[in-house]
Amino acid sequence: MSQHPSLRAAKTTGGKRNVLKRFERIALLKKRGLWKPGDRITGLPKTKPEAV
Repeated sequence: MSQHPSLRAAKTTGGKRNVLKRFERIALLKKRGLWKPGDRITGLPKTKPEAV
């Protein structure tokens, strides 16, 4: 029996992600000057990853 295509993880590594983790969002907001130390880490504004 063959494996379902959605269960094959080898080809999906290194792909483009469109959802950032919280620490990635904070780093991006810091870079853009929209987040300062002391700001809350919850309720962050929506951010899009930088185009590569």
